[in-house]
This record gives sequence, structure tokens and C-alpha cells, in this order.
Amino acid sequence: MGDRRIVLVIAMAVIFFSSPPVRGGDVGASQPVSAEELYFVDAHSQVDEDVSDLELIIRRMDAAGVYRTILAARSGRKPGEVADFAARHPQRIVPSVRTKSGAFDKNPLKWRKFVQAQLDSGRFRAIAEILLYHAKKGNKAPEVRAYPEDDRVKFVLAAAVERGWPFVVHIEFASLSRPERERFMAGLEKLLREYPQLPFLLNHMGQLQPPEAARLIGAHANFHLLTAHTTSAITRESREPWTRMFEGERLAPDWKALMLAHPDRFVFALDNVWYQHWDAFYLDQVSQWRQALTDVPPSVAHAVAHGNAERLWRLDPRQ
Repeated sequence: MGDRRIVLVIAMAVIFFSSPPVRGGDVGASQPVSAEELYFVDAHSQVDEDVSDLELIIRRMDAAGVYRTILAARSGRKPGEVADFAARHPQRIVPSVRTKSGAFDKNPLKWRKFVQAQLDSGRFRAIAEILLYHAKKGNKAPEVRAYPEDDRVKFVLAAAVERGWPFVVHIEFASLSRPERERFMAGLEKLLREYPQLPFLLNHMGQLQPPEAARLIGAHANFHLLTAHTTSAITRESREPWTRMFEGERLAPDWKALMLAHPDRFVFALDNVWYQHWDAFYLDQVSQWRQALTDVPPSVAHAVAHGNAERLWRLDPRQ
């Protein structure tokens, strides 16, 4: 991994946040973008205390051609450390309010104060995912269950609405029983209808398959999918039912067709957390996406790689 070099070229086209979303009918018959022409915006990642040198993140971003990362603290990493890191790299790191805490279940009042203090600090420009359903992951992450009507969910939702930030939710639908899956889906769709002007982003593609993703996209104009944990570098190492978007180095046909039809709904993200994500897996993940996006029209590639994140979070494109 260490001797891999990815040559970067300034993007031939950028999508400004004020531009209307790209639609499948707008892609035309232009030539595919080359692998080196794209830059990426990672719309959701995290970092824990095991990444002792935060500058590793910048080095990985530079090597892979990732211009910005929307970043939150995790585990033993304090939110203020991410805010300080972003202040050192204001064009590269967008600090995101941390919502994950052991107090989420054990002491909701303490958790609320923890989140509110970050909001009140004025140091953050996004809010990280709120866990609605998270299956237990070994000894690193416990099960979390908060239904869409939960007061904690409403608190984070209100913060996003007030500040005009996209609302990122985490629901592992494939890990739920059928009754629970239906309950979470109904609750999510109720929120989508109640807040039609607020962008909702479902992390990890919600562990959904193309038919269900297509249904949600068709039913809700404010529904988007974050592509985190869909590459082979992650899925081949995991027993979790993550969405598999790739067949080899190419997008699986059903996912490619849906992306071509709705390029404005897919937002590149890695959701890195642990040291191995930032070290061993980083370049492979971005490389796989870079190669896959050479197989779609340039407007689609630029939208997914960076344009949609720039539009939704009102970020300046790379100059």
C-alpha cells in the first residue's frame, strides 16, 4: 500500500452547490471520465483515539485524491480534537458534531448536553449520523435501537433543521427482523414526508438492495444514500450484511442502472473509524470507486464523487 501513487489532475468539471441536481436524462453521450480526473469528498467519516497522528488522514486524502472529509470524533477521541484538526486544515476537514456516546442509552440527559455543547460552540459545520438501529459489532460497538419517533432522534433532527445541515441516519435494515424492519421503514418514511425540504442521507446504503432503494428514491425527493462500506475492501473482510455495490472493479448492473437514473441521490462516503480504515483500507476503497466511476458519464461521476456532497453541505468545490 505504501508505495502506491495515485496521480492527481485538477477536475475537468465541478458541480457547484447552487447547481440543480444532475438527472439521468442530462448525462448525454459524452466520453467517460478518466480515473485521474476525479476528486472526492468523503461525506461521512469518523476517527477514534487509535489514530494517534491525525495528519495520517491528510496524507491518505492526498494520496487518494480526496479533497475534503466531513469528520466526527469516535470512541476515546474528543470532539474538540476534531475541531482543532479542522482549524489546522480548514479547506480539507469539515468538523462534524459527534452524536455517539455511551450516555446515549445510559443517560439521555447527559448525552443531550454533550451534543448541545458542541452545537453551541460554533466550531462545527455538520452533524454526524444518528444511530437508529446498529447491530452489535463484536466488542467494538454495542447494539443501539432508537425508533424514528424517539426524542433523541427528534433532538438531532431539530438541530439539523435549525442549521440547514443534512440529516444522516444509520439503520441496518438487513440486520433487523421483518417486523422491526417494517417499523423502522415506516418511521423513516414518516420523517421524510414531514420534512420534505431537509436532505436525509441513509448511511451504509441502509444495507438495502436495489429494489428497495429504488422505491425510496422514487417516493421521496429528499432521500439520499451514503455509499460507505460497500467496497470489496470492506465487504470481503466482514460478516455483516453490508450492501455489495460492486462486481469485481465495476458497479453491479442493478446499482449502476439506479445510479445512472438518479445520480443526484448517491453520495460518496467511506465512514472510516478505526486505524485500519485509515491505513490499510483507505487507498483500495477510493481506488475501487475511482475505477468504477470511469464506467459512467462524467456528469454522473462528478456528482457522486464530490458534487452531491458539495451541494447538500454547501461546500465550495475544489478550485
